Amino acid sequence: MIWLLTLIALASFAISWLATLVVRRIAPRIGFVDKPGGRKIHANPKPLGGGIAIFAGVAIPMLIALVIPASRSLQSSLPIIKSVDPAYFSGAREHTPMALGLLGTMVIMHLMGLRDDRKALGPYSKLIIQLLVTGLFVSVFNVRALTALDSFGFGRWPSVIVSVMWITAVTNAFNFLDNMDGLSAGVGAVCTTGFLVAAMSIQQWFVAAVLAMLLGALIGFLCFNFAPATIFMGDSGSLLIGLVLGIMTVRTTYLPPDTTWAKGWYAVFAPVIVLAVPLYDLIVVSAIRLSRGKSPFVGDTNHFSHRLVARGMSRRTAVLCLYLISASTSIGAILLPHVKPAFAPLIFAQTLLILGVVMLLEQHPLPMPPENEKEGQS
Repeated sequence: MIWLLTLIALASFAISWLATLVVRRIAPRIGFVDKPGGRKIHANPKPLGGGIAIFAGVAIPMLIALVIPASRSLQSSLPIIKSVDPAYFSGAREHTPMALGLLGTMVIMHLMGLRDDRKALGPYSKLIIQLLVTGLFVSVFNVRALTALDSFGFGRWPSVIVSVMWITAVTNAFNFLDNMDGLSAGVGAVCTTGFLVAAMSIQQWFVAAVLAMLLGALIGFLCFNFAPATIFMGDSGSLLIGLVLGIMTVRTTYLPPDTTWAKGWYAVFAPVIVLAVPLYDLIVVSAIRLSRGKSPFVGDTNHFSHRLVARGMSRRTAVLCLYLISASTSIGAILLPHVKPAFAPLIFAQTLLILGVVMLLEQHPLPMPPENEKEGQS
């Protein structure tokens, strides 16, 4: 199965890489660019639309993966497909309705992001759309976290609410991270790798396949987005990354095969550990903005990455620093489902210590917001 996931990731990489190359050339011709000014650090207009390439890198392989299990002729005519265990095809057919639902949710979120990249939508309009789209997916396809809450007498609604809020938080965390070249895509790739390894280790193959598509798409785009970036993803990309990761973390059962909930309940915290840095930045930046009487959606330079630069790091070094910190928490999350209960507190303690280092590095005077900040920038 590993070779198949590798093939999926390579296909997504190729599609995303080519699509980014095409979009980078077309975007300036149609005026789809991010103009300098305000808090923006680039001196010249940069092409937007990298999110289109990320979407294509995930959506096209996903459609192909849905067509092959449904077509007996393709299964028998393609030599590389003949070597796949037929059991995986039957499993893929079972997941087809949910996969189509995921694809439809991605389309809506991606189109909303494109609309916002072209002409800014109100931040609360975007938030309402996110909640509605996510709530519809969670309710219709019963993709819920903490289903143990069902037994408390309130039915499935507490679990639905928790799931919707979690997916929305992760979606916006990656939108907030899109503030430096290669940051959101790179941290997304690191977190995706952590989830992918964890999913493979507990034999969650549907989740692993989707994550392989996302990983390939992100790396393909990152070839053009790492500093100095020649194209930006925009909201159409950052919202998509957070959406897919949020849904996949809810969809994953973090217990290894033959492990009961009573023995491995702590594994449910694996996604919080993998996403510790993006979520930390979302919470801290939102708290700072609210403390100043600002909307949490008003852009500023209080992100962790900005304060690392204010401490003297180059922007590229600051981005690489966040990659390494995210990788450090991800390793603990990969191990969490497989450790004995006595060792789980060590992984939680490790995560808290890493965040403690982040807090120390953040101890730099907060920059005051300029007068021309615009709501909706992250």
